[in-house]
Amino acid sequence: MRHFAGLLIGIVVTAAVVGGGGWAVQQALGSAQAGPAGGQKLWIALGAMAAVGLVVGLVVAGRVSPLATFLPAMVLLAWTVVYALDMNRALSLVPDQPSVNQLIRDAGFGAKTLLTTGTFGLLGVALFIPVLMPSRWARRHDDLDDDYEESAQGGYY
Repeated sequence: MRHFAGLLIGIVVTAAVVGGGGWAVQQALGSAQAGPAGGQKLWIALGAMAAVGLVVGLVVAGRVSPLATFLPAMVLLAWTVVYALDMNRALSLVPDQPSVNQLIRDAGFGAKTLLTTGTFGLLGVALFIPVLMPSRWARRHDDLDDDYEESAQGGYY
């Protein structure tokens, strides 16, 4: 059950990094082109980036299943490797058709920026490091087991 929950958390983290992070980067770049003040649009984008950072930080630092960081790490690293090997194929995975909702297109353009600048590779490595820690794979210790420890003497005698 723990690993199933970790898998679901991994899907949420992947969506947050690719979708939320991509949208936030696109909004920040759009407000930077509008002028030096940026305005409310820039603050919303920075808040979204902070929220994505918070989600990633909680999953990296928390005691959750290693799948919660393994899944987004593999998605980000695989997409980065595909970009390094075949740039056109990697960029074709970004939704940019006019039939796609504008919100999704903004997230896609931002994800393209994060991919081409190497940020997805950096985040992928950072998310993969917790997978290598053996304590993440070990079963949690229950405090209830301490009440029923056997004595060192081995019995009544």
